Amino acid sequence: MQYRVCILIQGKDIAASRYRILQYIPFLESRGAVCDVQDVPSSVGQYLSLLKDLHKYDCLFVQRKRVHFPFIRLVRSRAKRIIYDLDDAIMYRNSLGKAPYSKTRERRFRTMVMASDVVIAGNSFLEEKVREYSSNVVVIPTSIPIERYSMKKYPVKKDIVTIGWIGDHGSIHYLDRLRPVWDEIGRKYPGRVELKIICDTFFDCEDIPVRKIPWSSDTEVEELGDIDIGVMPLMDDPWSWGKCGLKILQYYGVGVPAVCTPVGINRDVVTDGINGFWARSHDEWIRKIEILVRDGTLRATMGTAGRRTLDDGFSDLVNAPRILEAIMPESCLWRRDGSVTSPGRGNERP
Repeated sequence: MQYRVCILIQGKDIAASRYRILQYIPFLESRGAVCDVQDVPSSVGQYLSLLKDLHKYDCLFVQRKRVHFPFIRLVRSRAKRIIYDLDDAIMYRNSLGKAPYSKTRERRFRTMVMASDVVIAGNSFLEEKVREYSSNVVVIPTSIPIERYSMKKYPVKKDIVTIGWIGDHGSIHYLDRLRPVWDEIGRKYPGRVELKIICDTFFDCEDIPVRKIPWSSDTEVEELGDIDIGVMPLMDDPWSWGKCGLKILQYYGVGVPAVCTPVGINRDVVTDGINGFWARSHDEWIRKIEILVRDGTLRATMGTAGRRTLDDGFSDLVNAPRILEAIMPESCLWRRDGSVTSPGRGNERP
């Protein structure tokens, strides 16, 4: 007997799709699930096709995107079980909006939450927002596939210290806002520092060299392993509070310390002075970056501590069984040979 799951994602190259659900599919299938991955419908025809096929599935898993009205009612009436995975503060406008609050976004969020059997929240802030409308919520943080990430080799003497950032066109504005910081660091340490941007769009600085690396899933880990300091600047606003810290986790995966704005989950992932630094102001960014630029031993110590942080709940090894338990009720967990099994508790390898 099989447990069929329809998984709706934004796209296979979207980070949230890859890290929130796609990486877990082999583990789910090893426990009896049959997973069918589709893009979230974007037209009436695609919604009608989904509605026609929903009866085939035991569970519908929706990653981040909301099912549009009026189709959400039709989907709810036909789906046996709906799991909604949330890793962004979609009930608010993003950091570039004139004001964060939106009645339309809040209404769509409320409708999706109330239509779901279980909501998976990526952090405690998102959990609180979900609980305004439903108690059926579980927090499962974003995780990285730990075996895919190799630790940086320490000690390696480098003539140039690389400050690195990874992301996409939707979030690079956070990095760009700190351009005065990067230029000041460049002026203080001429020929000794560079800024490396791994993205699909870029900008230039006046006083620090910028290495522009087009993002690719095939090379992202290798490119991350080349940096010495990872950064994750944010704004202190509702949209940023919903961020789930993927960039920091990726830095930790290769054993690189992180300097971040201490908002949202960043405060939980980065322990100031242990596996990285917090920086709230221009002067703090300069001071914390300088400490790491000057001290290679500290970079290694903090980067190693960051790697250990992943074992505290941010690796696929820890969270694959939790995803399984949310998607497949315990009574429906079958092995391939037909025998019944219960979900693991974090020690099984996905």
